[in-house]
Amino acid sequence: PAIAGFLHLGGLRTALYNYIFAKKYGGTFILRVEDTDQNRVVPGAAEGIEDMLNWAGIPPDESPVRGGPAGPYLQSLRLELYRGASAALLESGAAYRCFCTTQRLELLRREALRSQQTPRYDNRCRHLTPVEVAQKLSQGLDCVVRFRLEKGVEPFQDLIYGWNKHEVAEVEGDPVILKGDGFPTYHLANVVDDHYMGITHVLRGTEWLTSTSKHLLLYKAFGWEPPQFGHLPLLLNKDGGKLSKRQGDIFLERFARDGFLPEALLDIVTNCGSGFSEKQMGRTLEELISQFEIGRITTHSALLDLEMLPEFNRIHLTRHIENEGLRQKLIRDLQGLVKHVYVDQQVDPEVLEKEYVERVLLLRKGHISFLKNLVSNDYSYLWVRPSVSRQQLQTISSEADEIGKLVLGLMTKQAPALTIEELNKDLRSLQKQTRETKYSSMMQLLRLALSGQQHGPSVAEMMVTLGPKEVSGRIHRALSS
Repeated sequence: PAIAGFLHLGGLRTALYNYIFAKKYGGTFILRVEDTDQNRVVPGAAEGIEDMLNWAGIPPDESPVRGGPAGPYLQSLRLELYRGASAALLESGAAYRCFCTTQRLELLRREALRSQQTPRYDNRCRHLTPVEVAQKLSQGLDCVVRFRLEKGVEPFQDLIYGWNKHEVAEVEGDPVILKGDGFPTYHLANVVDDHYMGITHVLRGTEWLTSTSKHLLLYKAFGWEPPQFGHLPLLLNKDGGKLSKRQGDIFLERFARDGFLPEALLDIVTNCGSGFSEKQMGRTLEELISQFEIGRITTHSALLDLEMLPEFNRIHLTRHIENEGLRQKLIRDLQGLVKHVYVDQQVDPEVLEKEYVERVLLLRKGHISFLKNLVSNDYSYLWVRPSVSRQQLQTISSEADEIGKLVLGLMTKQAPALTIEELNKDLRSLQKQTRETKYSSMMQLLRLALSGQQHGPSVAEMMVTLGPKEVSGRIHRALSS
């Protein structure tokens, strides 16, 4: 794909469909950075795009960073090629020099708007004789190169939209292909690059569909075989509006920073965009590749419901936790999050041990949508051991020691695989062994001993997640302080 600016969800979807298509048919996925519009070049964007494609798990095979046989992959480094191509079109008469000033073009534009017509160039310089051109060049006048649009375009078969043709010469003026600064416009650069890079298939946004007839006229003028085009329908909000680029809402960096898994993003943008026989959540990249059929991409806009993204993330996070290899990275990430979030509080080294962190992950699997949920206030009891005195517990119940001993006894009997249901039953029967402590007071006492807090998850959930060893240690410490 050719991408300008930072990578957002629309760009990710275009890149992803190109990646899936290339991998499905044993092709090469090429990233080319189109930086010929010098006014729109954003510093660092090219590197950012490649970083984000790598993060998303769809790295290009050839790119500005990776290199490759068809480089360079930055258009600003290929200017000689475009100048040569433009000279060839001038030579054959398929293109001409235009000396119209920006003031004249602006007047034409205003005039068209005033009479409620679409602004277009009136092709005035198309009729200059070779002598007039030479004369203007000798006067040192600035010029651009324009391509002659001819009537009678041939229809082409789009991989998604089927047969198409747009009589561009009837609705547009001759387009600029080489600007005064020697840089090409998109129309020339993409045609020249696709030819020299040996591109066979181009999947791009539907906004280029009407320009394709113009590009095919360029291929014809050069005498080159064009690639096959497939135009992807727009990606819109679920209400049919444009995705908001304000405040960086849809840029990949934001999703990465907020703790979304790349697989969740790949899953949601293909889920709403068709190309597969059935809708299902939780597809991996391998499944996307094996199930993909380009003929199944529909032409109506893809509606993206971003409110569903946390649920997509929960499904993929669950899969990561279940997979032993992927789980190791989550353990390291969670250890890092705990150190970062609880930096001011005393986190015992034992609480960061791999086995403990892994147990927490496996037990909370399916209950959390993000890894960072586990460092929220609700779960702080997992990482920070409370400093609670025996005296505090005795203010809740004078039977604090007895309740503590009963729970310690329960923990020694319990198999390591505690369940919340079983524990709730056991705690009910323990309460019956006390003389006067109500069940609610007993729960309050245990919650305080285990977490130092008065609110949070149920005591049974806490005990299951902490595990027998940690529960016993905390009760021992509270009763002996």
